[in-house]
Amino acid sequence: MLRLEGTGRSRCFPLRTARLFTRFAAVGRSALRLSPDSDSGLSSGAIQLLLSDCPPDRLRRFLRTLRLKLATAPGPGPAPFRSRLLGPRPQAFYTISPIQPENVQPVSTTGSQDTTPVKRPCTLDRDQSGKVRTEPGASSPKKMVPRHRLQLPSPKPQLSQEQAQVLSAALRGKSIFFTGSAGTGKSYLLKRILGSLPPKGTVVTASTGVAACHIGGTTLHAFAGIGSGKAPLAQCVALAQRPSIRQSWLSCQRLVIDEVSMVEASLFDKLEAVARAVRQQDKPFGGIQLIICGDFLQLPPVTKNNQPPQFCFQAKSWRKCIQLTMELTEVWRQTDQTFISLLQAVRLGRCSDEVTQQLKATAKHKVERDGILATRLCTHQDDVALTNERRLQQLPGQIYSYEAVDSDPDMVRTLDSQCPVSHLLQLKLGAQVMLVKNLAVSQGLVNGARGVVVGFEADGRGLPRVKFLCGITEVVRTERWTVHGPGGQLLTRQQLPLRLAWALSIHKSQGMTLDCVEISLARVFESGQAYVALSRARSLQGLRVLDFDPSVVRCDPRVLKFYASLQEQAYLDEDEKDSEQENMDPDT
Repeated sequence: MLRLEGTGRSRCFPLRTARLFTRFAAVGRSALRLSPDSDSGLSSGAIQLLLSDCPPDRLRRFLRTLRLKLATAPGPGPAPFRSRLLGPRPQAFYTISPIQPENVQPVSTTGSQDTTPVKRPCTLDRDQSGKVRTEPGASSPKKMVPRHRLQLPSPKPQLSQEQAQVLSAALRGKSIFFTGSAGTGKSYLLKRILGSLPPKGTVVTASTGVAACHIGGTTLHAFAGIGSGKAPLAQCVALAQRPSIRQSWLSCQRLVIDEVSMVEASLFDKLEAVARAVRQQDKPFGGIQLIICGDFLQLPPVTKNNQPPQFCFQAKSWRKCIQLTMELTEVWRQTDQTFISLLQAVRLGRCSDEVTQQLKATAKHKVERDGILATRLCTHQDDVALTNERRLQQLPGQIYSYEAVDSDPDMVRTLDSQCPVSHLLQLKLGAQVMLVKNLAVSQGLVNGARGVVVGFEADGRGLPRVKFLCGITEVVRTERWTVHGPGGQLLTRQQLPLRLAWALSIHKSQGMTLDCVEISLARVFESGQAYVALSRARSLQGLRVLDFDPSVVRCDPRVLKFYASLQEQAYLDEDEKDSEQENMDPDT
């Protein structure tokens, strides 16, 4: 039985009659429809329980648990109505959470796959020329496609102590900035924070479209509604007073900004002033809680005419807006301590003779394996496009074309700028590809996983079969991306989660972990660019650096001074804690 209590009364329903609606669980909304058995003797009529503004992680955990109960412990069939009337009133009920041992064993032994046909919004069919065309609204072939509908709640990795402190501060309503070197779990921690916050009032943004797509948000410029932010403050305030933009500012309680290293100081100051003006509150940032993430030792703001960038921490309003600054120090991406030490030195702009020798020695590394070539990281996007196009044309055989299904065909350029996949993807047998979405983390099918196309389905859909470096060969199917367009409208794109991987730009590689990578740093033009490129590699053995020159390793002295002040403050705080503990009365 499932008992619902509230408003001074309770009702009981047989658990087997529950129906779950989980389509919008990722944004904190769900529904549970409960219907009494026809012979139950309970009051007639179904009840629909609506859940909204729930922290997404907690809601998903509850729904998985309830689904497990429904699948493995439905209980005996309904007893005759007379027996129910004469029988004693139930005194004990199974609790919905936590999961009981008798629920786990049936799932572990029998598994739980739903082999009902899966209706897909599009199919990929080959025409007479061999190309694959997309037909919106078409359904998949009538065959049984296994689809996992029930999974045991998988325990998430435990947060480190410093990560848990950041999460706790964010949930307490503190305006925080957390930073750390590449691979310290900033993106993972940010997603854990977002999963623990109510979606209502939480606005998720990033400095670039691709970074915003990774965390399910929009660009900072699109949310702010002030264009490029170059206009005078009065004009920016007027732009933000437009009805739809103003409402977004008024309803915002928590503003998340990822990759803040690429946000200019002048833009941050304007946003702070706009927030106070639109919300008519004189508190810092108009009373909005800020959750800001990034590493200023990575890519700086893009400037014109070779002018030195002004970093966000140099903004006049930075100190009064940020209540707490924390730095993550534990590296998760790499496990080799030698490689970690090398990257830390490069991050701080230090390139000793030992570091130079280690990086030059990688030029002889053979990182290719099983027909999968190393991805070359380039400093300029034009080099990436030319390299991938040329290498694809050099392969023999026919081209398979996959066109994305976009919710709004007029917004293709917006989707191209924010989605990690392009509107049109062309592949051949032997094409080097990269996965751009986490599909099965435990198996190694993660964002950045490298592979090679080894075949195509022959049943008319033409989906590619990819052999990945982790040892898995998988037929890659379409996935969905959701981004926020102008005015807050939701845009979706359905496309294969693949991109050509002979070459990739350093900017596009942010947040990725690459198993085999080749880097040419001859055209490095920004501070921190060499570090970003090198830190994409999982290990020193999977890295090959061509024509390395120590002069490309550099970082901005203003950033070094900023991080030095953070460490000094951390030492002072630690000393204060130690002194407080020493002065505590042991009898209190």
